[in-house]
Amino acid sequence: MTQITEIDDPRIVKGLAHPLRIHILRILQERVASPSEIAAGSEASLGTVSYHVRYLERVGLIELTSTKARRGAVEHYYRAVGRLRITDRAWAQLPAAVREGLLGSTLDQIGRVVTQAATSGGFTRNDTHVGRHALKLDDQGFHELSQVLQDAADAAHRIEHESGQRLRAGNHTATEFSSALICMLFDTSTSVGPDPAADPLSAAADADR
Repeated sequence: MTQITEIDDPRIVKGLAHPLRIHILRILQERVASPSEIAAGSEASLGTVSYHVRYLERVGLIELTSTKARRGAVEHYYRAVGRLRITDRAWAQLPAAVREGLLGSTLDQIGRVVTQAATSGGFTRNDTHVGRHALKLDDQGFHELSQVLQDAADAAHRIEHESGQRLRAGNHTATEFSSALICMLFDTSTSVGPDPAADPLSAAADADR
């Protein structure tokens, strides 16, 4: 099964707050790539990308997989060592500004993925699931539901691993789909505007699909 990297050191998490480092790590979780390939798909220079790649390798979040001679130079290829998970302890010790930076980058990426899928027919499968649920929870209930979502994410990675085994086995009945699972649980108590749970027009949005 794909390793899940537990990060319990808030100093490492703080180092990940740079948007480009998060971008690089996400790419290397999906595929093997070199700094030049990553730089070609971003607005950052090769030197800047290489600097951040070296940091991610130094803290053990990515690893070198191979090298290749190309145009008189040696190109290095990396991959993520596993799925990144920040522990509650590390998250609690982060300054508010770092939390906001990490959340902002993640939400921006989620928005891009969802928008692209919505405009390209990504929600047309009959078994697509989209749901929004307005809930009233106490502290214990919030914690329990958070664990349920983490368990679901772990199960998703197990299912992905099993799917990969079937695809690599050359099973002609198996078709590969690039998919996204987004789990979000957050406090809406301080949100601006009316309570969605009290708005009758939002009832349809609370249903599963």
